[in-house]
Amino acid sequence: MPPTLYYHPFASFCQKVLIALYENGTPFEPRLIDLGDPASRAELTSVWPLAKFPVLRDVERDVIVPESSLIIDYLGRHYPGPCKLIPADPEEAMRVHLWDRLFDNYVANQVTKIVTDHFRPQGRRDPDGVEQAKAMIATAYALIERDLPPGGWACGDGFTLADCAAAPALFYANIAVPFAEHPKLVAYYERLCARPSFARVIDEARPYRKPFPLGWPASYA
Repeated sequence: MPPTLYYHPFASFCQKVLIALYENGTPFEPRLIDLGDPASRAELTSVWPLAKFPVLRDVERDVIVPESSLIIDYLGRHYPGPCKLIPADPEEAMRVHLWDRLFDNYVANQVTKIVTDHFRPQGRRDPDGVEQAKAMIATAYALIERDLPPGGWACGDGFTLADCAAAPALFYANIAVPFAEHPKLVAYYERLCARPSFARVIDEARPYRKPFPLGWPASYA
């Protein structure tokens, strides 16, 4: 029995795991979760009480794995495929994990802060927090632009966990804080969008775009 992934196609951290699964053609049982639906939310909570996705449930090994980076690490160890997303060499792996944390914490999580603020009622919004999040993203862009290789992927020639994190993070961040002034980052993002695994993720998320409060640039049609 393949593992079950509890996820939503529009959520960036779920997309990160989907990219990893598609890269290696890993079989899995999809369980789409709608947090706004009480029954669907209860299903997720029964597996992971914090009600955060993605979550991987591997019945064969009696294991529940939350958090996107941990899931990808778990898949690499127990369901390996041709694309090794975390290098065996400890020093190379540390660099991949560093970039993964950079894209998750300083890009994706900051976008979440900006988007979440749009759904707060008047009087409870946090404009200072939104500006801080945008500033953090801008700082991350500058760091990424400085350290990105001129071609290939985030950590060199091989597609890794870092790129799984980068693709959805940059997809949403470019709407909140455009990065057009960073040429290496733009070129890297174009390579990510051309990657079949991420192109598939984008297509699968397309039907869920309507509630997104930041709008959609014409280039995202």
